[in-house]
Amino acid sequence: MMHYQAERSWDYYMPATAARDPVDRVVRLAAGSAVVIFSVSSCCMCHALKRLLCGMGVSSTVYELDHDPRGKEIERALMRLVGAASPPVPVVFIGGKLVGSMDRVMASHINGSLVPLLKEAGALWL
Repeated sequence: MMHYQAERSWDYYMPATAARDPVDRVVRLAAGSAVVIFSVSSCCMCHALKRLLCGMGVSSTVYELDHDPRGKEIERALMRLVGAASPPVPVVFIGGKLVGSMDRVMASHINGSLVPLLKEAGALWL
């Protein structure tokens, strides 16, 4: 099950001081759930990543940037965090820590380090 957080501006979720810096806002949102995905609803890679985690039994909080009035600002902040060489979405945080874009998540899944990360964050029970 995924929890979508896209109906209101992110200022609703953040104190006024955090709302000024987009990177700080991303970090604070990422710390709010065991697994947080920043996504765009029309992105096929975002969809594949959400399905992967859902198929593993992970309940993620998803922020659809194309449904938020400040989505482009957040995309730019994500690019600063993951590097300009990576696409800005999807970006995954597990346990409040940046895992990265789709390539990093898939590499972690393939090399066996994703499940321990999810367990440590309390997102997987088995």
